[in-house]
This record gives sequence, structure tokens and C-alpha cells, in this order.
Amino acid sequence: MEKTRRLGQDEFYSQIFKLVLPIIIQNLLSAAVSSADVVMLNYVGQSSISAVSLAAQYASVLFMVFYGLGTGVTILCAQYYGKGDMRAIQVVEGIALRFSIPIALAFALAALLMPETMMLLFTDDRELIEIGASYLRYMSVSYLCWGVIEVYLATLRSIGRVTISTVMNVLAFSLNIFLNAVWIFGLFGAPKLGAMGVAMATSLSRLIELAACVVVSIRSKDVHLNLRYIFVGHNLLFKDFVRLSLPALGNDISWSVAFSMYSVIIGHMGSDAVAANSFVIVVRNFGTILCFGMASAGGILLGNIIGENKLEEARNGAKKLIKLTVITGAIGGAIILAAMPLVLAYARESLSEQAMGYLRNMLLINTYYVMGAAVNTTLIAGVFRAGGDSRFGFICDTIDMWCYAVPLGFIAAFVFKLPVMWVYFLLCTDEFVKWPWVLGHYRSGKWLHNITRDKLFEGEKN
Repeated sequence: MEKTRRLGQDEFYSQIFKLVLPIIIQNLLSAAVSSADVVMLNYVGQSSISAVSLAAQYASVLFMVFYGLGTGVTILCAQYYGKGDMRAIQVVEGIALRFSIPIALAFALAALLMPETMMLLFTDDRELIEIGASYLRYMSVSYLCWGVIEVYLATLRSIGRVTISTVMNVLAFSLNIFLNAVWIFGLFGAPKLGAMGVAMATSLSRLIELAACVVVSIRSKDVHLNLRYIFVGHNLLFKDFVRLSLPALGNDISWSVAFSMYSVIIGHMGSDAVAANSFVIVVRNFGTILCFGMASAGGILLGNIIGENKLEEARNGAKKLIKLTVITGAIGGAIILAAMPLVLAYARESLSEQAMGYLRNMLLINTYYVMGAAVNTTLIAGVFRAGGDSRFGFICDTIDMWCYAVPLGFIAAFVFKLPVMWVYFLLCTDEFVKWPWVLGHYRSGKWLHNITRDKLFEGEKN
């Protein structure tokens, strides 16, 4: 009996690492693109770094929208893949595209037609508004492509095809970094376009990634990128997708908009604070790569296991996943701490003394902040959603961010007018405040459900 259990444990870890490695590579390259933007714009000036950092908040919100829709895809498709129902996976993909394409179009039109208005939300600095508006106009194309790409890649990942999705992201991210250099430094006779060049590089690389998705789809035997899926109706699957995806989408939008409010607060506390935070975001992204990758991989694997109706095995797998998350969270903090001397040495070229002081303290706070984020992300976005429970995260994060963190930040900054670092410290308590609630829900076991249905297409004619 003991031997069988130990073999099962070894198999779980083996499958997790097979899934997590491509996801880590993908997340690493994504963080590399963000850091490349900051590193290269460092040669343009502090204003360009600050403007792009603020304008990029819209991409962060849009990413969370697509991540929420992708979560609905992953929750359903991972379990239906465990069940062996590929037709259900096609229908779910079409339902997700039905949501993602109109949302992407709305963001693209707003960025193209009213970028100055979008920038006014974050800053009243005229120079930052002008730079950010030029960036947003050229980003509009990437927003439109993104809506299709993310749904298709989420479908691939949900059935374990993480390597294919990673290869496509590697293509897009590598091209993005190369084109950043071309249009920022004026390589090969190209004009030096600064922040506008960063946006052009992103949009062109997204177009090519979308073309790569089409090629992969054509060569795929089972999972295709077919816009006709949008028009395939299935009431039960649509209701399941809405029931599971909309709370996840609401969760991610609520969290990301609230997190963007942190930038609004910091953005109105001076350009030094904004510039320092721009570097911190990049470093934190690297620090969270491993633990967030573990959450994604764990969610996929647990979903497959639950779809096979092996609920006790899924419960044991969740315990192992949490142990791995604590380890990876500690590693993430160590990465930020180790990176501090290099980041500070590099940032000194462009940041003021005041901004350098902010940067140093913000990095120290993030050495432990990543642990809070790692545990909550693994449980809310990984374990709970794999078990078909997306509602808890929506309620938890909305209360935590909008009833605690955001009001606390605004009161600290604009009512009590506390120093920048005190405001930042208070904002970074958000993850730890919800730990008791999140851990209590995990221990209750109420998150664990097999949400697949039998005989979905019975009676249909081929």
C-alpha cells in the first residue's frame, strides 16, 4: 500500500515538472520583454519609462480579462480532456472566442481613438500623456490579436500541449525584443521611435504569433483555431462556461483594476515614485515566474485528474502543490534579493537619488511579498479553479482589494499624506490579509468538484 502511494507521488511530481518547465520558459520570456522595454527605454529617459509603465496598465487589465476567459477554458477543457470528450473542448473554445473578440475590439478602438483620455486616468503630467498616447495608438493592433491568441493557447495548455504554446510565445517574445532594439536604438537604418517603437514591436510580434497559431491549427489533428466554433451553440456548456468563467473573469478584472489603482496612487505621488515602481514591477515579475508557473501547471494537472473522477487523488495532489508553492515562493524572494545590487547599479544611470531610495526599499518589501502572492495565486487561480470553484476567488479578492487595500492606499496617500514608502508598504499587505480566509477555504474541501457532464452530444447528427 505504501509503495503504491509513493509511486503515485513520484508520478505527480514528474507530471508537474513536465508541465511547469515550458510554462516557466514562457513566463520568463514574457518578463524578459517587459524588462527589455525598461532596459532599452532607460537610454531614452525617465519620462519614457514612466509613460510606458502607466500606459501598460491597460495591457495588464486586458491580460487579466483574457486570463479570466482562459481560466474558464482551462477549467472546463482540462476536465473534459481527462474525460476524453474533444467535441466539448471545441465548443468551449468557441464560447470563449465569443467573449474575447468583442472585448479585444473595444480596447483596440479606445486605444486608437482616445489614447489621451486613457492616459489622463493615471497622470496629469502633459509630457507623460503625450508619450503614453503615442504608445497606446500603436498598441491597438496587438490588443486585437491578443483576444484570439490567448483563447487558443489556453485550449492547447488545458490538454497538456504546453510545449507548443511555449514555442509560439518564444517566437513572439524574441521578435518583440529584437524589434524593440531596432526601433529604440535605430538599428539597420530604422528611425529611433522611443515608446512608439516599443508599441510597434509588440503589435508586429503579436501579428506574427497569430499567424503561427493559424499554422499550428492547420497541422493539428484535434484542437483547431476555427472562428466557426463561435457559432456552435450548446446551452449546457454555455451555462457552465458562464457559471465558471465569469466569476474567474470578474475576479481577475477586479484584482487587476484594483492593482492598477496602486499605479494611480503612486502616479499621483510624483515621477520619482513612478519610475522606481517601473523597475520594481519588472524585478517582481521575474521573482514570481516559478511560483506562478507552478500554479498554472498544477491547475491543469489537477483538472485532468478531477475529470477522470479521481477526487481523492486530486486532494492529495493539491497538498503536494502547496508544498511546492511555498518552496518556489521562497526562491522568488531570494531571486529579488540577489538581483538588487544589479538593478540598483543599472538604475542609477537614469533615476534621481530620491527615486533610487524608493527603488531600494520597494525591492526589499517585494522579497517577502512574493510569498503571499504565490500561496494565494496557487490556491485561488490553480487549486480552487481546477476543482470548478471560481466564485470564492472573486468574492475574496474583491473584498480584499476594494474594501481594504485600495481605500487604505488612497487614505494613506491623500488624506493622511503619508510618505511614499509607507503608502507602498501598506499597499503590499493585501496578499497577507486574505491568507486566513483562503487557507480556511482550502482546508474545508468545498472547492473540489467534477463539473463534467455525460452524454452532451447524444442524438446529434454528424
